[in-house]
Amino acid sequence: MYIKNPMEIENKSMDIIDEIMGDTTFNEEEMVIAKRMIHTTGDFDYRKIIVFKNEFIHEAKGTILSGTKIFTDTKMAYMGVNKPALAKANCELKCFIDDERVFKMSKELGTTRSACAVDLAVEEGIDAFVIGNAPTALFRILELVKEGKVNPKFVVGVPVGFVGAAESKEYLREFDIPSISTVGYKGGSNVAASIINALLYMVVGR
Repeated sequence: MYIKNPMEIENKSMDIIDEIMGDTTFNEEEMVIAKRMIHTTGDFDYRKIIVFKNEFIHEAKGTILSGTKIFTDTKMAYMGVNKPALAKANCELKCFIDDERVFKMSKELGTTRSACAVDLAVEEGIDAFVIGNAPTALFRILELVKEGKVNPKFVVGVPVGFVGAAESKEYLREFDIPSISTVGYKGGSNVAASIINALLYMVVGR
């Protein structure tokens, strides 16, 4: 069956996803986010690897409702977030990966731009983080938490890859931070954006 209407396509997709979610224990709001992640990736495995911690949805929705700046590690995640919904929520998404200050800091410290971008975000008072690509960014957030330099309102921690990604997310789950993460190497900037979009749609609609 050929469907042209975008919302009809999305609704049909969600119906298909619904059919395989019977073996999960997500509550209603967790289910919304999990389905959005599966819809974005086309990967049903996600239903088995998503971990919500410390009232993530409640805290993230409250933070978004208050209007805030949210840091993300990649341009891809930045581009994937629904900008009209972000504007409705009076929130701003910040990505410093191409900031000249980050280039300079990275060169001086001999570390990744992703980690340096986190330092810059914290310097600017940002305390909500969306990590979809760089394990070094997630590790850096947690280092700064241990140093008492930031107390995150929430962390979306879904970096992807085979080097450090699984370990960074496992480390995140050791902290009493409102967070969502994935077990193992799966994740990505598209997944990170889908989580923020799901939260925005819950708070302000589309």
